[in-house]
Amino acid sequence: MIQSMTGYGKATTIYKEKKINVEIKSLNSKSLDLSTRIAPLYREKELEIRQQVAHALERGKIDFSIWIEKDASTDLSPINSEVVENYYKQIKQIAATTGLPEPQDWFRTLLSLPDVTIKTETEVLDDEEWAVAQKTITEALNQLIDFRKQEGAALQKKFTEKLDNITNLLNEIEPYEKLRVEKIRARIVDGLSQIPDVEYDKNRLEQELIYYIEKLDISEEKQRLANHLKYFRTTMNENEPVGKKLGFIAQEMGREINTTGSKSNLAELQNIVVKMKDELEQIKEQVFNAL
Repeated sequence: MIQSMTGYGKATTIYKEKKINVEIKSLNSKSLDLSTRIAPLYREKELEIRQQVAHALERGKIDFSIWIEKDASTDLSPINSEVVENYYKQIKQIAATTGLPEPQDWFRTLLSLPDVTIKTETEVLDDEEWAVAQKTITEALNQLIDFRKQEGAALQKKFTEKLDNITNLLNEIEPYEKLRVEKIRARIVDGLSQIPDVEYDKNRLEQELIYYIEKLDISEEKQRLANHLKYFRTTMNENEPVGKKLGFIAQEMGREINTTGSKSNLAELQNIVVKMKDELEQIKEQVFNAL
């Protein structure tokens, strides 16, 4: 079944005192174009993340983000009370010795001094947290793929409608084919009859008419177009990415429709060809969104 390249997925997991967030957006692209924004703690896993996303999504313009939210109360640097108390005693002693006035705002003065806050250790990614982060990435990817499938179903419905329209238009050509041959024959004979004192070999004329009409015959184009329409329908139901293949089939359909138009010298046939081109153009516009 068809998948669209357009999609969105987001997943969130609570791990200890932090919240792990993953968001993935996807648009259509000729190949895989992956942009990442990764929290510092997970940057060492960037190559692994890229491989996981590329394997799951295959193609498209992908924006991937993973970030961490922490409880503000747990993310604050603790104050070293012993250092603060020591600074306080020293300043009091210096003020008493030198006669200098004591600070009016003790807290501002003390908290601005070096080493008052305790430096926390650099956070290290452990296997347990990475497993949780990977699971969150997978959930977001699955959401995006589900989105792609829903969009793909809508695309397939649209394609089927357009293919049906072209098939119906192709069937409308048949009644005009015999009429076209008769009109060609009548026009040539009428033209010859209007030339005064002209003599011609009727057998030779018949041969030339057959040759001319064979050059304008569109039976092969009709058959090839019918085959392309059938192949397009079959390809839509394959269980793999088919967007590029559908694009190639649409190009071949266009060639047959254009050739039919160039051979059609009947107004009614030209009108049918124009309608088929319009239906095909709508397929071509949407096929770029198919994965």
